[in-house]
Amino acid sequence: MGSTKLIKKKKEKEVLSLMISLYCKGNHKDSNGLCETCNELLVYACERWEKCPFTEKKTFCSACKIHCYNDEMRARIKQVMRYSGPRMLFYHPILLIKHLLIK
Repeated sequence: MGSTKLIKKKKEKEVLSLMISLYCKGNHKDSNGLCETCNELLVYACERWEKCPFTEKKTFCSACKIHCYNDEMRARIKQVMRYSGPRMLFYHPILLIKHLLIK
């Protein structure tokens, strides 16, 4: 696996982790980090990302022709993205801009 691919995976996981963290903090009020439900989603999403055959060429999972999330997890991650996406502008603006430039 090339170093570019490893860097991309690391950055995508960082963005995903931050977005889930923002969502959890705003909706579940767990002061000890991620609640069990959000941690489960993060682990699931990272496992899917690791197995993705399109890692090098893909933009966002929502634009992918193959949906590897099960229906429940896809609904949960969409909810997280809808909530956290706009808030990333205030908490991590540079990271958000870099992430959006991938598209």
